[in-house]
Amino acid sequence: MAEIRVKAEIAGSVWRILVQPGEAVAAEDSLMLLESMKMEIPVVAPRAGTVLEWRVAEGEAVAEGDVVVVLRA
Repeated sequence: MAEIRVKAEIAGSVWRILVQPGEAVAAEDSLMLLESMKMEIPVVAPRAGTVLEWRVAEGEAVAEGDVVVVLRA
């Protein structure tokens, strides 16, 4: 099984985590919301899989390109 490292597309702060480790997700499901410049930006699953681990926590700042969650396809 392949690991998928999902990265933040923009810099911002983690506003809300929407799924938990062990949860199955479909392609394009929202995994979390980033807040940047008073806008909510969803981070979506690039493919279907299962959430393995979060690499961030709510309230934490992230930079563009940071790995935020790891999925198992």
